[in-house]
Amino acid sequence: MLEIESLHVSIQSVVALRGLSLTVADGTMVGLVGRNGAGKTTLLRSVMGHLRPNGGSILLDGQDILTLPSYARAGLGVGYMPEDRGLVPELTVEENILLPVWVNHQLVQKDRLDLVYQVLPELLEMRGRRAMLLSGGQQKLVALGRALAVGTRLLLLDEPFEGVAPALSKRLSEVIAGLKGTSVSVLIAQSDINHSRQLIDVEFVIERGANLT
Repeated sequence: MLEIESLHVSIQSVVALRGLSLTVADGTMVGLVGRNGAGKTTLLRSVMGHLRPNGGSILLDGQDILTLPSYARAGLGVGYMPEDRGLVPELTVEENILLPVWVNHQLVQKDRLDLVYQVLPELLEMRGRRAMLLSGGQQKLVALGRALAVGTRLLLLDEPFEGVAPALSKRLSEVIAGLKGTSVSVLIAQSDINHSRQLIDVEFVIERGANLT
């Protein structure tokens, strides 16, 4: 479903990815594992269109998406949960969840909200609170909810368990585990695979921007 072949990416003349390749099959959970600075975030940002590769290809359902802007990639059903959460502090929880939905006219706002609140009912209780008033762990839940709202085909999760309390980490694991067996594929990037070892179907290891073989 997602096919990345020989991806090369440089950031301000610094080589970040060196011919990385990986695939995510339909309905599978794939782990991208590597230490900090290995290139995990660079890969996810490249898939979302935040970075422009120097070479290689990214195919989604067989379609070359390298020339598509970020909003168009979200429109193809790709949801992204960045490590830093990327919320708009002044907006409410619900407004943050709906941000990518507003630019995707194929999605029905109520349907996507209903899904998010069904999967993460705790967000319904805080829907009117501004993101700036939430704890770091609560913001992680909102970022996951936002990714779920638009990620009808693929979820990109960057260090979803990093920096959160054990109880919340367990809750995030439960939510992600609930996606197994659905039509949504998941790519989880993390430096420590212990939180998701029971979740993933395939594991790719990245070191210095390349596949570790």
